[in-house]
Order: sequence, then C-alpha cells, then structure tokens
Amino acid sequence: MKNILKSELIEASAPCRIDMGGTLDISTFHYPLRHFSPCTFNIALDLRTRVCLSAYNKGMVKVSSKGFKSVEYSIDTAPFDHSLGLMFAIAAYFGVQGVHIQIESSSPSRSALGGSSSAAVALVAVFSRIFEKIGASGLLSKKHTAMLAYAIEGSVAGVPCGLQDQLAAAYGGVNIWYWLDGIKGPCFKKKAVYQKKFFRNFEKHLLLAYCGIPHVSKDINGKWVKQFLSGRYRERWVEIIAYTHKFVDALIRCDFKYAAESMNGEMALRKKMTPEVLDSMGEKLVDSAVENNCGARFTGAGGGGCIWAIGAIKDIAGLEKEWESILSEREESRMLDVGIDSKGLIVQ
Repeated sequence: MKNILKSELIEASAPCRIDMGGTLDISTFHYPLRHFSPCTFNIALDLRTRVCLSAYNKGMVKVSSKGFKSVEYSIDTAPFDHSLGLMFAIAAYFGVQGVHIQIESSSPSRSALGGSSSAAVALVAVFSRIFEKIGASGLLSKKHTAMLAYAIEGSVAGVPCGLQDQLAAAYGGVNIWYWLDGIKGPCFKKKAVYQKKFFRNFEKHLLLAYCGIPHVSKDINGKWVKQFLSGRYRERWVEIIAYTHKFVDALIRCDFKYAAESMNGEMALRKKMTPEVLDSMGEKLVDSAVENNCGARFTGAGGGGCIWAIGAIKDIAGLEKEWESILSEREESRMLDVGIDSKGLIVQ
C-alpha cells in the first residue's frame, strides 16, 4: 500500500445533502413506526467532500481537515471519541497505518449538511480501491460502501445514528428513502423523486443559507431519542411521517406551494418538541420564508448549521433578497450554492 501511495494519488469525493423527514432514518424511530411507512427525503448537493491519502510515518495515522486541528496517533491508541475519531475508526477497521488522511470540504465545517458522513463514505471508498489494487479484497459497491461507513459511525458515535447521509453521499440525486427492517431483506428502499434532466429547473425552487454557527447533531438528536424512548411525542412523529409523504407527493406533482406548506407543518412540530432546533438567525430565516409563501427548515438535526427553503420560483426570488439581508447581520453567515449532484460517490 505504501508503494501505491508513493507512486499515485488515490482520492474519492462524495456530496453533502439537505433533507426533510430526517431522524426517521434512525432505527429507534422507524422500527416502532414501521406501520406508517417512515421515510426521509434528501437532495444530494454539489458541495463535495474530498478525501485523499498519502504515505506517512510507519505505525501512525494523521488526519487533516479544514476547520479542525490536524492530529496524529498510533493506530493502537487513536481515540475514536475525538472530533475526527470516525476517520481513525475507519482506518482501524481496515487495519491501516502509515497514512495521512486529508479531507477537503466545499461546505462549511459542522454545517449540518452531513459532511462527516460524506467524508466517511469517501474514506471507505479510498481504502476499498487500494485494497483492490493490492489484491487484498474486491471493490465495494456504492451500497456496501455506504453501509460500512454507517456501521462504523454507529459503532463509535455514542448515540443512535441514521443512514440517510451515507446514502445521499453514495448515490447522489433527489430521492425518498423508505426505511425497512433489514431482517429478511433490504434495510432501505430508494425511489428517485426527480431524474437528472429536471435538476436544473428544480434548483430554481431552492435556497440554502449557512447561519454561521456550527451545530452538534447529537445534542438535539439525543433529546429526540430520549423523548421518544420515554413515550413522549410519538404521535408527533407519526405526523412528521405524514408531512414527509405529503411533501414528496407535492414535489412529484410539481406543486411547490403545497410542498412548502407541508415542510412548514413538519417544521412547526419539530419546534414544539425542541425549540432550540433553530437559533436566532434560523428563526428569522424560517419566519421570512413563511411570510413569502415558501417552506423552510433546518438541515440534519439543526441547532445551528444551515436552513434551506423551497417554493415557487417567483416567491423564492423574493425570499433570496430577504435572506441575504438577514444573513448580513452575522459575519460568518452566507448563502450557499444549491447545485444538485447526480453522481454520488466518485473514486479517482
């Protein structure tokens, strides 16, 4: 492997995502609610996370990522509870040492766009390609790459994890994911909401804003899990499933006004359960969207990070100007490009 890394560059990249009906991809929720057909909608964005490897000191693994301090540990002592611990856990799974893992992301650090899961998918794919080149194992498919990244993340996260980020990273596109039990068959079913030829037009109905404050998904996700396990708000999660179905049905009909209304219904339920899901700027962005006949919600588990909006083209155009004004109140906040990714995972 070291000879390969010295002679050629092997890298992989995967897209981030925006979503609707998240959290339902966590088995804590979708197993008890399976009778209601739990699902999650997401859009893979052309904000890609790239991972490349280079040779490094024997016995050591170094990880460098924008927004984090570079760290290195011996493979035997690498901490999996570190902010970059997932990358060390993947290296440990493959039994790899003597490597420098370099991560570059087009999205802001900890922006709730699924960047860490995208990096995990890309890193698993890089190791898989190298192991194939040295004849140690076959190349993993996109599905198996996503499932392995998900399994490793779940093993070290310390909280229940969902699967939607890894699937968006692996497959790309605009999809609805139905969560199954995976006992005698698959654990998910993928349905494309739009084909690639419609992506350019669909982008005109979308906005994405970074609020300038990083999020920590386990804080709010953890609260939702505790509430659900204790028996609280389960009827609201059934409603969230219903709103997600209505949202997707509206998109299929290209009824963006009804899609916006469905998104706002889901957003209202989340706020009732966890008011802190929106920070002060997120509140302003969401309120502005509602006033302009658009829908808006946080990405991922919220609590900082990004807000995205959907609506008719005319309404979105007016909302964009208001959002730019709101975002100017905080130095770090800004609008982000909403280009839809159709390729998913790419290994070079």
